[in-house]
Amino acid sequence: MNQSPRLSPSAVQASREVRTVIGRLRRRILRAAGAEDVTFGQASVLGRLSDKPGVTASELAAAEGVRHQSMTTTVTSLAALGLVERHPDPEDGRRLLIALTPEGQRRVEVGRQARQEWLAGELQDRCTEEERRAVIAAMTVLERLTHD
Repeated sequence: MNQSPRLSPSAVQASREVRTVIGRLRRRILRAAGAEDVTFGQASVLGRLSDKPGVTASELAAAEGVRHQSMTTTVTSLAALGLVERHPDPEDGRRLLIALTPEGQRRVEVGRQARQEWLAGELQDRCTEEERRAVIAAMTVLERLTHD
């Protein structure tokens, strides 16, 4: 693998380790929510809809960084599970808005609670106070990377 000469070895190693750990942690957190019938992508869409209901598939696709066709497939799957519904946009009847059903909202809330309890429990049981403070400090650093 060719690496840019401007990248330090520590930057490359940190990048690799962060991506690996976040991927594993993401999968483990999703499993903790008991969402075996929902993929990570579907769970992400459900969470996004709980924060901003009544959006189009195009808006969801842009927010999730996927193609419109992929989002349509995701929304269709979630609708089949009874977690989302589509309804005409009152301002433009040609557009369909997507929102959580009451069951979808319940699943989001239960899932969030389960994920938080699992992760807090793991941090409590497996880490020292000093390690938890180090995690908090690391999150501050990583959070900076998410802002343009």
